[in-house]
Amino acid sequence: MALCAKKRPPEEERRARANDREYNEKFQYASNCIKTSKYNILTFLPVNLFEQFQEVANTYFLFLLILQLIPQISSLSWFTTIVPLVLVLTITAVKDATDDYFRHKSDNQVNNRQSQVLISGILQQEQWMNVCVGDIIKLENNQFVAADLLLLSSSEPHGLCYIETAELDGETNMKVRQAIPVTSELGDIGKLAKFDGEVICEPPNNKLDRFSGTLYWKESKFPLSNQNMLLRGCVLRNTEWCFGLVIFAGPDTKLMQNSGRTKFKRTSIDRLMNTLVLWIFGFLVCMGVILAIGNAIWEHEVGMRFQVYLPWDEAVDSAFFSGFLSFWSYIIILNTVVPISLYVSVEVIRLGHSYFINWDKKMFCTKKRTPAEARTTTLNEELGQVEYIFSDKTGTLTQNIMVFNKCSISGRSYGDVFDVLGHKAELGERPEPVDFSFNPLADKKFLFWDPSLLEAVKLGDPHTHEFFRLLSLCHTVMSEEKSEGELYYKAQSPDEGALVTAARNFGFVFRSRTPKTITVHEMGIAITYQLLAILDFNNIRKRMSVIVRSPEGKIRLYCKGADTILLDRLHCSTHELLGPTTDHLNEYAGEGLRTLVLAYKDLDEEYYEEWAERRLQASLAQDSREDRLASVYEEVERDMMVSAQRRPRAGRTGPSLLLSCQENALWDFQLLGATAIEDKLQQGVPETIALLTLANIKIWVLTGDKQETAVNIGYSCKMLTDDMTEVFIVTGHTVLEVREELRKAREKMLDSSRAVGNGFSYQEKLSSSKLASVLEAVAGEYALVVNGHSLAHALEADMELEFLETACACKAVICCRVTPLQKAQVVELVKKYKKAVTLAIGDGANDVSMIKTAHIGVGISGQEGIQAVLASDYSFSQFKFLQRLLLVHGRWSYLRMCKFLCYFFYKNFAFTMVHFWFGFFCGFSAQTVYDQYFITLYNIVYTSLPVLAMGVFDQDVPEQRSMEYPKLYEPGQLNLLFNKREFFICIAQGIYTSVLMFFIPYGVFAEATRDDGTQLADYQSFAVTVATSLVIVVSVQIGLDTGYWTAINHFFIWGSLAVYFAILFAMHSNGLFDMFPNQFRFVGEEEQRAWRVCVRKDGQSEMWLSGADTGLASTRSRVRLPGMPRTRWPSPRCGSPSRLPRSSASCLWLPFGSSG
Repeated sequence: MALCAKKRPPEEERRARANDREYNEKFQYASNCIKTSKYNILTFLPVNLFEQFQEVANTYFLFLLILQLIPQISSLSWFTTIVPLVLVLTITAVKDATDDYFRHKSDNQVNNRQSQVLISGILQQEQWMNVCVGDIIKLENNQFVAADLLLLSSSEPHGLCYIETAELDGETNMKVRQAIPVTSELGDIGKLAKFDGEVICEPPNNKLDRFSGTLYWKESKFPLSNQNMLLRGCVLRNTEWCFGLVIFAGPDTKLMQNSGRTKFKRTSIDRLMNTLVLWIFGFLVCMGVILAIGNAIWEHEVGMRFQVYLPWDEAVDSAFFSGFLSFWSYIIILNTVVPISLYVSVEVIRLGHSYFINWDKKMFCTKKRTPAEARTTTLNEELGQVEYIFSDKTGTLTQNIMVFNKCSISGRSYGDVFDVLGHKAELGERPEPVDFSFNPLADKKFLFWDPSLLEAVKLGDPHTHEFFRLLSLCHTVMSEEKSEGELYYKAQSPDEGALVTAARNFGFVFRSRTPKTITVHEMGIAITYQLLAILDFNNIRKRMSVIVRSPEGKIRLYCKGADTILLDRLHCSTHELLGPTTDHLNEYAGEGLRTLVLAYKDLDEEYYEEWAERRLQASLAQDSREDRLASVYEEVERDMMVSAQRRPRAGRTGPSLLLSCQENALWDFQLLGATAIEDKLQQGVPETIALLTLANIKIWVLTGDKQETAVNIGYSCKMLTDDMTEVFIVTGHTVLEVREELRKAREKMLDSSRAVGNGFSYQEKLSSSKLASVLEAVAGEYALVVNGHSLAHALEADMELEFLETACACKAVICCRVTPLQKAQVVELVKKYKKAVTLAIGDGANDVSMIKTAHIGVGISGQEGIQAVLASDYSFSQFKFLQRLLLVHGRWSYLRMCKFLCYFFYKNFAFTMVHFWFGFFCGFSAQTVYDQYFITLYNIVYTSLPVLAMGVFDQDVPEQRSMEYPKLYEPGQLNLLFNKREFFICIAQGIYTSVLMFFIPYGVFAEATRDDGTQLADYQSFAVTVATSLVIVVSVQIGLDTGYWTAINHFFIWGSLAVYFAILFAMHSNGLFDMFPNQFRFVGEEEQRAWRVCVRKDGQSEMWLSGADTGLASTRSRVRLPGMPRTRWPSPRCGSPSRLPRSSASCLWLPFGSSG
């Protein structure tokens, strides 16, 4: 294991030579042993304690324990602090040890897996941990890949192999990987044993989709890309065997590089608690100073008279020094205002809330067998405070199940069905779908309603044939033929699968592919195209192209991509076709369909050879390889050197320009048409958005789709409504245009609120902060739609505040054509300037940055793998579950945590402040009121379980009411239930209760006598009375604070009382006193006294009546104290709470904590 953790200097490049361990060992590369565990038997105790004492609270209590070990200042036994501290440390250590045990078990299981390694020309079985960089490994079908390998050869033709990457990115569809041609023939063990090629590549990194390297062999260089790599964690599928060269091993593999810790997120309540704890500590110091000063004065004025029989300790030589020691003694005694059990209780409550989310059957997707999952336990109460939701569209609001719906070919639109009167037929009025029985390879699940498109195909229309030919060739889909004529397509995206399936049904059937060929059955005739190049799709290019050579030898580039990208690359001769196609694109987008533009371009053989050489050089570059390849791709997809010479010169017009266009027609893109794919909304999305909007949650949609599509989806899901005052659309291409459009939007909002006077706008009168508050209070409902290029300007430093002010004044915001980085920037902008909790929800890898940036990240387990889920804090399978996560679980978690904290601080101040008052009556001697066992057990036995039960199970209203009245969510957004004001109110109530706790029994006992005339006021009776009153008061009070009673609440509350009395009688019994007189110093008379009081009633009732009076006065004050926090309760008679005035006490306004 030591080898696994060995530190190495950072790499600039990786060099790996095949079959040469001696050469590779000099670089000290990591072995293939992995270690995810943190401890071993020897290091567990010191390392775990070191980690735990990095928590400020644990260090604080350790400091108190050290103080208690100093006899001169300790008035409490050391176990009053060490028992709860050790309990907390032990519980945490057991949890950490259990987690680490399973990590050890998992590590050992993985490290001891067997792999076939080529050593000295012989395949030998080796454990994974013994595999080294430069080794050649043989993999067999269904085996896991042991390390990051360069694929050398396989059992499939052309060095192909198929892998499943579910463990890496969650995608279950198979992907193809290919060996470079020069090594694809190395299938023989003898040839592999002689292979001595050297790979020089990038250093270890966490980029799953990128790899850049070069193979040097036989004095030649060969470029390597991600398509040649098999990454650790993948599974070999449908391939009998393959060989690979280990490039990265163990912790250097991309799988392990991606297993780093995510950023720790803290809730607003956590941050507030940290501040409050510092304030409490300051208050504790102030009380210590006051009592220390009192001790010094008392010792100087009064204590000097008792020196004869109450002398100072040897170390104390003055009243001042006595006060100094008294200060530390009181710090020890009063430290229970912040007990260590607070932090443990908070974590237990959060864990319970997380289990409730995991166990919620109403958030379980039966179709996918996917439950909701709380992937963190630290953010539950934050779910009850969300003000902004940032949502992806595709796969989040929609199903991400694509259906080929319409298309535009050569200026004609297909897909609509018209009745005899020429009106468009609705779905229910349509005739039977198109019959594809002519095609034995058609997908029977595919439905299309416009027969004219099939007629055009059958009539041999060249444009229609070229349209579907492009769809059947320009993709990365894999085809699997399970039986004769039964094709199964495996696509990396649902869009590709839908388009290839459409081409299949209309007679252009994609059958198979090799690294160099694609075979398509065109109207029943098998045609094999030579695949010359694939220009991959990515979020920057927003297009994909293939270059193929037809059987006739013609080279053609086929391209499909976003309209904003391709329309700028079209040849001028297609302008007549551009108009109707653009109209169709706008029409499709207006119906909420996803659109792509299709185009092609013929290439000259000579030009292609020159371009292919430039592409090869770019692929061999060690630096900026991806940028160089992107530049080469851009060149062939836009201009060529030959066509550049033929471009119209400046000033050419009329026939000259037309001639130039005709000359250039061969070289630039020719428009074929466009596709329109339907991605239906998920079930319940409109209702969810409407409900969240009523809860005063603002929803922003950040999507890569075009504006019209996003706006249509906005109306479909009720983000945008016809009742809105206005929908502002920002489409400016320059900074000035965007600023002007935002300014006009703000002015319109202010004008509608009659906020403009004397010809001057509010921008000229108000500061930025005041303007923002005025804008958010404007009358009317507005929405803002921003395009991607406009958003890039709006996010610039000098304009971001203007954009934020305008957007936050709107009820809904839609950002179109945005990149993953822009999504994160928008979320960060709101986090930076708005004191509001943000939530981001998405389903794909392009949403990961947004999910990690927001306060709360939610992942949808949909069609695009589980990258978003792996990066999220919460996950489920459908958007509609978000309403339940926030309005039920989030609101309850916030309510429970707030009530827990209020009660916890109340009960501990009531408990601790009694010592403060007692100091004025005991000469400030740091004498405790309670016995030390009561102090030890108060927070861990007598009062711990009832408050935990309330924090875990309490409800103010049933879940149905939470959904019916979304306005109940607003107190969390406004942070009303626990803030600095509520904290001080709880502290004041605790202090007031402590006054009653101390002075009522004191007043009763001061002059009381027994039946025999002896003084009743002894320390033991007073201490027991105050302690008993305290336990009864806090138990009754939590009963009043509990709004939802369960059997567990009853058992914990009344059981804690019963345990207290059982321990009380045991502690004060003669037996314990006789056995341990030094530890149990109270004379064992309490049992007999209680018996006389309760049974014989011989006049000793003052002690018990004083306790009853104290409890009654305390609970009455708690219920009736003016200004206490109040909770609103809806009733069927009152309707929505938001519409009722505060005077409606009979219906709604009950004291805080009332059980209703």
